[in-house]
Amino acid sequence: MSADGMALAQVIPATLDDLGIEWEPGLEPGQFVATLPGERKLKTVTALTIAGDTLLLSAFVIRNPDENHAEVYKHLLRRNLRLPGLAYAIDRAGDVYVTGRYPARLIDADYLDHLLGVVLEASDASFNELLVLGFLTSMKKEWAWRVARGESLANLEAFRPVLAGSENDPAYAPQPLPDDPH
Repeated sequence: MSADGMALAQVIPATLDDLGIEWEPGLEPGQFVATLPGERKLKTVTALTIAGDTLLLSAFVIRNPDENHAEVYKHLLRRNLRLPGLAYAIDRAGDVYVTGRYPARLIDADYLDHLLGVVLEASDASFNELLVLGFLTSMKKEWAWRVARGESLANLEAFRPVLAGSENDPAYAPQPLPDDPH
């Protein structure tokens, strides 16, 4: 690890502690895993990895969409234009991340705070829209299943405008669970 990287290894945990952000050491030397609290996406797990004289940042956004890939990717590419120093990317499994690379010498507590804010905005602000674009069919099935069984809709309430009525749509009729005797 370079001298800049060693200095950054002191800045990261001190800044995370000062900001009250939960974190733990990562699996690799020089890696810190922070959990950023959100509003739409309840938490964003973010890896901050010092690699020589570079800070690598990676945060999970959503898993590989079930459907409508082109619209999801179009949405992400448009948002890339507004992300300072970050970009959306997909891994081999198709899961979506927001990533960035920065010279370690440029990172101080204020800049790290700024980066974490941008990461949180990138993962949280359009989270519900990404879910609707990439998982609407599954969400409608889940809504209909919960309504039919009188289950709580609490974590789906934000989607009521696009899901309400799904329980009456034959295309989204709830399917019995394998162990359901009925």
